[in-house]
Amino acid sequence: MTQKEKILGFMKENMKIPMTAEEMAVMLSVPKQDMTEFFNIIEELELEGKIVKTKKKRFATGALLGLVTGKFIGNERGFGFVEPEENDGADNFGDVFIGAENTGGALHGDIVMTKIITKPDGDRRREGEIVKIVQPAEHKIVGRFTRNENTGFVVPVYRRYATDFYIEPGNRNGAQDGDMVVAELLKRGSGKKSPEAKIISVIGNINTPGMDILSVIESRSVPYEFDEDVLNAAKHAAITVSPKDTEGRLDLRSEQIITIDGDDAKDLDDAVHVKKLENGRFELGVHIADVGNYVPVGGKIDREAYLRGTSIYLADRVIPMLPEVLSNGICSLNEGEDRLTLSVIMEIDKSGVVVDHKIYESVICSSKRMTYTDVTAIVEGDEEKRERFSDLVEMIGRMAELRAILRKKRVSRGSIDFNFDEARIVLDENGKPIDIVKRERGVSNSMIEEFMLVCNETVAEHMFWLNIPFVYRVHEEPDPDTMKEFAKFIAPLGYSIKHSNGKVHPRELAALIRSLTGKREEMIISSVALRSLMKARYSNENLGHFGLAAKYYCHFTSPIRRYPDLCIHRIIKEHLNGRLNVKKLAAFTAEAAKQSSDRELEAVDLERTIEDMKKAEFMHDRVGDVYSAVITSITPFGMFAALENTIEGLIRLADLNDDYYIYDEKTRSISGEHNGKTFQVGETIEIRVARADPQSGKIDFVLNAQENNQNSRRKAFLKKHREQVKTKKNTKIKTAKYLKKRQKKH
Repeated sequence: MTQKEKILGFMKENMKIPMTAEEMAVMLSVPKQDMTEFFNIIEELELEGKIVKTKKKRFATGALLGLVTGKFIGNERGFGFVEPEENDGADNFGDVFIGAENTGGALHGDIVMTKIITKPDGDRRREGEIVKIVQPAEHKIVGRFTRNENTGFVVPVYRRYATDFYIEPGNRNGAQDGDMVVAELLKRGSGKKSPEAKIISVIGNINTPGMDILSVIESRSVPYEFDEDVLNAAKHAAITVSPKDTEGRLDLRSEQIITIDGDDAKDLDDAVHVKKLENGRFELGVHIADVGNYVPVGGKIDREAYLRGTSIYLADRVIPMLPEVLSNGICSLNEGEDRLTLSVIMEIDKSGVVVDHKIYESVICSSKRMTYTDVTAIVEGDEEKRERFSDLVEMIGRMAELRAILRKKRVSRGSIDFNFDEARIVLDENGKPIDIVKRERGVSNSMIEEFMLVCNETVAEHMFWLNIPFVYRVHEEPDPDTMKEFAKFIAPLGYSIKHSNGKVHPRELAALIRSLTGKREEMIISSVALRSLMKARYSNENLGHFGLAAKYYCHFTSPIRRYPDLCIHRIIKEHLNGRLNVKKLAAFTAEAAKQSSDRELEAVDLERTIEDMKKAEFMHDRVGDVYSAVITSITPFGMFAALENTIEGLIRLADLNDDYYIYDEKTRSISGEHNGKTFQVGETIEIRVARADPQSGKIDFVLNAQENNQNSRRKAFLKKHREQVKTKKNTKIKTAKYLKKRQKKH
């Protein structure tokens, strides 16, 4: 334990009142010769926001003074939340709500100190006021520059900045109206005054194809280009497999092994084979590109891959984790080319149990580059495809048989399958969305999914019993209180789950989700169920995977696009070759798991943001059009409804103009106060597109039937208001009569 940790520990655990630095030094028996260092540490702790200095020059932790230190998470509507850095003495209270008037000039990402002004009450969060910005974030402001003769502003693309940034004429750096720019913060805002910034670079004009997406990427500080050092290192990697490379490896080049991927895929990092053994069991071989052989530990490519953590898939581009010369070249399992792999060969019985397995460093030569479309067609009996790929028909039949067995076993143990549709966005050559359709999934997609799942489980269990430091993919059990609330939510809808004081087996949730298929409540219950679960993450501890109902799980099968997979490959290779450094590995796996989890969350958020933007852009040209939609959720402020192509929009209660509507929290429905009309989740309605903002990704619908009924809601409101006034008047009259009677009695 460092001296700083000792001092902070003393202040947290032993101090009951604020103390001067000298008083603390006495309590801690600090030697005279160490006093200067002690005072310096106290000063550092204050600067870091770990402790607070009072007006009387005494020190204490924030918790002792009722303050919370944490990260400010901004919201586009001006308010935000503070995520406490650690247990602040009120661990059941969670985040602190910060109203727009109490942000104190803080911006998203700042580490701040917050004074609690309202304690939690029932479902209501505690509220706070930011009193100090302890550690400003590095604010990279990316947005559209708008100007006139006298004023200029940058309108940020990142939604969590809820303000525009004023740009002085001398700080515009040549930017023109409509340019997308990068700016740095000069001065924070206060009250109604906007923060001030300086433009440091111009990205390009907003009308340039792809500029909208590039601007968002820039705003998140996501690295999307490789520097010359990384590219040069990648170019020096081998382009073919030499005889020397294959020495000591299991040679599987004579086996019938195939890849199955999307039509446009270029980075083919997994291949499979399936045999039927003499004992009636199946042999499943999963062969994954040996990326670790070409990415040295600690090298330039490795450091960049660690920084990125994952490949990011956007509407118009892929931001790869590795340079394409590797991912599409020597690390891609191309048809007819020798490739180095890590192979997991499993013997699986007729009930789907892996009865034996081996992990090898290997060399393969893919027999055929197959697509999901072709394999699905073969399984479904397409004669033309079966004739064209006649040499593969028998193995693909075995694969389909094994897929069904594995899926049945996984479902029976309680693995949860959510049936959410995914969108495929079709762009023209200028990056403009011209169509949005549901992403199709056939039996071949499910086949590869089942093979990868069982492979990942097998590898995770194998490494767990070796007691070697490792990176697991974990999904912890849901919070019992959250599950109790979920059970209460579904009860009025006619559904239930068995639980023991909030503890639930995944089999219960899996059965519930299956029972919803095709029903009107499917979307809302599935969505709430998903939000009630913990988020999956990476960990150096094996905590199981609740969603898959698996005791052991990891990500082994995609080292081209996920850093944890690459990390796992190296651990396995070091173990196979007797080169493990357990102490060093233990520290690295914890660090890599945290880094990879953080990068994954950022990637998912970026992917969703871009998808929302492109959907809104697609609907922007369709404002006024009428569609059939299904209500997916209902909130106190409106209803969300989804079109057949997965596009979702909000119908605001303020736009329901035929009556005054009341929200029922128990049934998640809304009802008209006078007309008796009720809207429920799962109901099909006819909507008209009212608004679509490509920059924010927000889409608003209105009910089409109400377009010509603009005055009805006002009439309903006025009627309600008159009734309230009448009620108050009658109450006053009755009260006056009562008081008059009492006066007469006395």
